[in-house]
Amino acid sequence: MTESHQDLIGYLKQITSFMKLDCRVEVKEEQYENAKGLFISIYAPGNGRFLIGKNGQSLKALEHIVRLWHIKNQIGPLVITVDVNDYKQSRTQFAIELARQALSRVRNTQKAEALAPMSAYERRIVHMELAACPDITTESIGEEPQRRIVIKPFL
Repeated sequence: MTESHQDLIGYLKQITSFMKLDCRVEVKEEQYENAKGLFISIYAPGNGRFLIGKNGQSLKALEHIVRLWHIKNQIGPLVITVDVNDYKQSRTQFAIELARQALSRVRNTQKAEALAPMSAYERRIVHMELAACPDITTESIGEEPQRRIVIKPFL
């Protein structure tokens, strides 16, 4: 683990200590297509809801703060993802399952269907998941926070 990772963990522990939350922080390096990334897992048993917030709003703000910290303390672009108690992972699986169910209905009815509003992260995952289906197309519509995906039959 690099010194900057240790500094980041210390920074996150400092933030959570202000909230009087005891947590464990793990940092993993990842390689994406065009960039390096950090995946930060925070485990706060019993208190994760304070870090996640309603509909993940506090988690999104925490991720933003971590990105700002990184920009201030590092050189070079980096994709940063923060997850608390595997919240994003479970939301991602839920979004994929909803998309697969909608895909089945679109294939049966040959009519477009709009999914419920999702975060940009969830929409990206759904677009990537459904990109392998040659008989449908996906499109994001609307404005934040009501932006959603429409699944359409490819005609």
